[in-house]
Amino acid sequence: MLQRRLWRFAMLAFLPTLAIFAWVRIYPITETLRLSLHKWDILSKNKPFIGLDNFRELFHDRLFLDALVNTSIIAFGVLAVTIPLAITIAALIHHRTASRFSGFYETAVFIPHVVSLVPAAMAWKWIFDAKLGPLNALLQYFGVPAQPWLFDPVLSVICIIVLCSWQALGYAVLIYLVGFKSLPVSLFEAAKLDGAGGIQRFWYVSIPLLKPITLYVSVVTLISGFNVYAQAFVLASDSQGAPGRLVRVLVLDMLENSFRNYRVGYAASEAVVLLAIVLVLTLIQFGLLREKGRA
Repeated sequence: MLQRRLWRFAMLAFLPTLAIFAWVRIYPITETLRLSLHKWDILSKNKPFIGLDNFRELFHDRLFLDALVNTSIIAFGVLAVTIPLAITIAALIHHRTASRFSGFYETAVFIPHVVSLVPAAMAWKWIFDAKLGPLNALLQYFGVPAQPWLFDPVLSVICIIVLCSWQALGYAVLIYLVGFKSLPVSLFEAAKLDGAGGIQRFWYVSIPLLKPITLYVSVVTLISGFNVYAQAFVLASDSQGAPGRLVRVLVLDMLENSFRNYRVGYAASEAVVLLAIVLVLTLIQFGLLREKGRA
């Protein structure tokens, strides 16, 4: 009887938080799903139900397909850069944890994560500037010709990946540092007694034990990569100066369809596709971790 009362009290105490979560998270998702099944035009009073017509049109829309490809390249590029760099930097900082400068290292690595996105993107835009940017000045000093970083579609994607990785790195390093500090010292001592060197201990002991941390960081990084917007908007302007046109990404495409073309239902179907992609990739990552754990 007492346990039942405690359970009821816990549920009642949890209800306000659950209600807020449902209003902030669940309701927008269900409303987006509903909108995606309608021809929802801001300027029209008639909003008929059209079923899956928006989704059928999506995969014949060249702009959407370009945005999907660009966003996928950016998301996986950021993931491929961030995870190896983050775990390596975290290991180096953890190894130097006795140093009086370890706090400085941690702060220096984390600062890019808390810097405001648009000012940071503007600073990187200056770095990548074809005429006045320090990156091209450095390349020319070593005899490499200047590159049109922000005026070439391929190079612009690389610039966005660099900026996104720079911003994501600090958070990933912080999470990995927490993981390193929680690893049992006895395993490393046993490996050292068996003759394992520092790199072997890192590769065969640290990395397998940090798989749950790697899963979390990879999921967060991938979701952040698929939601890239401001980086492309600021960096990837076309030759006429129109923001975000050289490298089109999904969020930018959704905003243009919603507020420039007034096709809210069509933009909602894009959001549903983005949600499905992120959900599937997250489930795949969880599945891979579970299989490796069993092995």
